[in-house]
Formats: sequence, structure tokens, C-alpha cells
Amino acid sequence: MKLSAHWDQRYADGNTPWDSRLASKELARVLDDTGLHPCRALELGCGTGTNAVWLATRGFDVTAVDCSELALKKAQQQAESAGVELNLICQDVCRLELTSEPFPFVFDRGCYHCARRDNRQGIVRVLKNVTAPGSKYLLLTGNANEQRDHGPPGLHEHEIREELGVLFDVDFIREFHFEDPGGVQGPLGWSCLLTRRHS
Repeated sequence: MKLSAHWDQRYADGNTPWDSRLASKELARVLDDTGLHPCRALELGCGTGTNAVWLATRGFDVTAVDCSELALKKAQQQAESAGVELNLICQDVCRLELTSEPFPFVFDRGCYHCARRDNRQGIVRVLKNVTAPGSKYLLLTGNANEQRDHGPPGLHEHEIREELGVLFDVDFIREFHFEDPGGVQGPLGWSCLLTRRHS
């Protein structure tokens, strides 16, 4: 099954435990803590657009990418309901080809930990192409320190540093919990703020 068809089927079946429909509290926290001002932003693996819309309502010029056309249709509906515009692109994030300038801010809630299993070289190449020296990359990813029967793929801290340290300096890596619907604490994750190096 093609990658896009796989994810379209997940959305069609409603088998999307990652799609809480809640804007990420960790995203808001990091933006508040760092004072990152609205700018051109890219979201990788945006799904139904909850966080892309949240960023747009706060003045960011958002490009959002996902391989699922069905998810992007829902993202467009969310954007219209919120009265904001998103530049939505349907592509495999590991093979993403953009003609725009690199982005000052890249956000990723749960994309990298899936993409790296299928095409680690591809996702790292994309991150190189969509960022420039000084760009910030906020990665929210699964945490291997929590043993679960289900949930997001988990990474160890050293894996993040080894795989992404070729491009980025680490501002911080800290633990947090994803949000699940109904006020339920979600899986343990890593919140990683990275800055693209100048060399």
C-alpha cells in the first residue's frame, strides 16, 4: 500500500490516536519561553491541521505538509472555520521538494519518529533543505524511557542527538507528555528545541 493510501485509510477509519484535536501546550510553552516571534513556519506531518491553525491564529505564515489528502481536507476546513489561511502541501515529508526559501521555524509533532523508521536519510535531507543557519526546529517525539504497549515510536535522547546533531545544535531536550482528549495525560515524549548550525 502506498504511504498516502495507508494514512488516508487511517483517517477514514478514525484510527488516529495521535489526533487529539488539541493545540499542543508544549508548542505554546516553548514559544512563550523563547520569545519566538511570528514568522514563516513549516509544520511537518500536520495531520488535520490543529497546530498549523493555532500558529496561524497567532500571526505565523504557515506552510503545512502531510501525505494524506484526507487529513489536509480536514485541515483546510479547520483553517476556514478559524478564519486563517494555510499553505497546505500534500507530499511525503521524506521526499519533500519546496521551491520556497528556508523557514525560520519548523514544527514537528510526531512526524520524525515515524519518518525516521522508513527513510532516515530522507527526513534528515529534508530538514537540511527547509532550514538555514539560525532556523529553529521544535521536535516533539516519542520517548523510549516509557514502556507502552501502544503509542508513538520511542527514541532515546542519544539517538536524537546522534541523528540530528549533524545539522543542529541542541538548545534543550526535556521530557513532557502529549495531550490526549478528555483531559487524559498522553504518552511521555521528548520536547527538543534545535538550532541549525552555521557550519
